[in-house]
Amino acid sequence: MSAVTPGAPRPPRSTALDARRRARELDALADAGEIDVLVIGGGITGAGIALDAASRGLRTVLVERDDLASGTSRWSSKLVHGGLRYLASGQFGIARESAAERHLLMTRLAPHLSRSMAQVVPLYAPGHMTRGAYVGLGYGLGDGLRRLVGTPDAVLHSPGPLGRDETLRLVPAVRREGLRGGMRGWDGQLIDDVRLVVAVARTAAGFGASVLTRVEVMSATGDGAWLRDRVTGSELAVRARCVINATGVWAGRIDPDVHLRPSRGTHLVVEASRLGGSDASLTVPVPGSSSRFVFTVPAPHGRAYIGITDVPAGTELPPVPTPGDDEVTLLLDVMNTVLEEPLTRDDVIGAFAGLRPLLTDPRHDETSDLSRRHAIIESSTGVLSVVGGKLTTYRRMAQDGVDAAVRSRLGSGVASSRTRSIPLVGAWPRERLASLDAPPRLVRRYGAEAPFVARLAGGPTAARGVTAQELEWGVRAEGALSIDDLVDRRTRLGLVTADRDESTDAAAAAFERAGVEPL
Repeated sequence: MSAVTPGAPRPPRSTALDARRRARELDALADAGEIDVLVIGGGITGAGIALDAASRGLRTVLVERDDLASGTSRWSSKLVHGGLRYLASGQFGIARESAAERHLLMTRLAPHLSRSMAQVVPLYAPGHMTRGAYVGLGYGLGDGLRRLVGTPDAVLHSPGPLGRDETLRLVPAVRREGLRGGMRGWDGQLIDDVRLVVAVARTAAGFGASVLTRVEVMSATGDGAWLRDRVTGSELAVRARCVINATGVWAGRIDPDVHLRPSRGTHLVVEASRLGGSDASLTVPVPGSSSRFVFTVPAPHGRAYIGITDVPAGTELPPVPTPGDDEVTLLLDVMNTVLEEPLTRDDVIGAFAGLRPLLTDPRHDETSDLSRRHAIIESSTGVLSVVGGKLTTYRRMAQDGVDAAVRSRLGSGVASSRTRSIPLVGAWPRERLASLDAPPRLVRRYGAEAPFVARLAGGPTAARGVTAQELEWGVRAEGALSIDDLVDRRTRLGLVTADRDESTDAAAAAFERAGVEPL
């Protein structure tokens, strides 16, 4: 299936987000009268809702207190899951939904931002036959879902057993003693979760949505909100036919009728060389559990992530969660059960944690047992809150949220969702990506827009080979308003302190070339 489907809806306006557009659209909002949809929250759910609503022809405004993807959406495992974990717990509906949404992302919506990733479980004697059969059964069920939703073998391969030598070739850092082979499955991986959020938001802007970052909601009801521009301090009221709360774990601050039980998931950052430079995910069962794994994820800049934990987050919800010391220990201990040279804390050059907005369920004590299914809740004030869910199913969450708004607030006459057939900015057929006239590094990050990025003038380079063109594109087209936006989100260099420190001057120079003063 082509990423650029003939007849697919195309954004009629510019998709570029920058400081000038923000100021212009914020000024216009003060005199806009009543809009159709006000979306609160600039993570993947809010961006998805803005795209769904705007592409239906609804006058849409998205406001975000900080930057795009400044909350949970930048702390994911960067995977596009097929729902295997949900099959194990009998949640067939959400497993099928996950596989279907993964299919759309990888084949039509964002083939340039996704790729297939091998997941290798090494098998050690004794017990390797039993463990291999169990893992193989799970991978087989997941592959059945892949076939059910129509994802072709060329996008995600079939799973199967590996011999000892092939296992060592794919995951060379594993312990040799007792190794008998492995099992290999396949899933989807995002180039980066923030890149997905930015692409969705920019596509929404192309359909006419106003995407306004650094705009805080002081109060909200079902027919409007009081907003404050955090750049200038000015305030304004906006009237809306529908207000949708998409603030994730912070949804209760907008709508007190929402009750969530957030969990925290932690990842470690290590040099990829410590894992043998593997391009596959080394997947290790957590001792004593039949369904939990610790895994590695190949990452940009020659790094790898190790995750993920699932522990209660408590009642304090900081903007940037802090990994727990016990979580770091758990991840290292589990991974070290299969490594030839065990990792130490000195190998951990960074760490990050995200908060999952899980719906409360009195039947389960552990957050790992709570469903990832999303829900739409209408509060006593009329605000609609879209909560729960996960990154892979963002499009379906958005569609359901806008459908609910149509039923309860907007009335008949609104078009049905079109987002199944709307490629995101930069989308290009996977088999033709290599033909784009741009360096492979830029093609992997920008897809069809890579040649435009490459044509920008040069300048100071940031850490890990991040180019001046990438930084400037973040300012000119991707809505970066501050150096933090560039370093922490558009490039992810901020995950490692040394990289961040090395890159701030280059980021400042990018703003200067774009003729914009950073916040």
